[in-house]
Amino acid sequence: MTPAEAAAWMVDELSQRKYLDQETVAYKLVKIDKSLTYQNANGNLAIVKPVLDAFRKAMPDDVVWSRSDRQWRYRKSYDKPGRMQD
Repeated sequence: MTPAEAAAWMVDELSQRKYLDQETVAYKLVKIDKSLTYQNANGNLAIVKPVLDAFRKAMPDDVVWSRSDRQWRYRKSYDKPGRMQD
């Protein structure tokens, strides 16, 4: 699976579920293709940068990253401007 294919899969999952947990995505991707993930400095499974870059380009404008929940989700009325939310 290429990074672009992984990103397209993530967009599809997001549209079906309305949110996408980073940890869940990483564990699903590692089962598909280990090269799509890596172990970060904290020892956690993480998504490689090319996949995240492709996902950022492919995701709709109304999607935000919720830092506290560690998930991508659709924008809510109370969200601040920008993609990064607390």
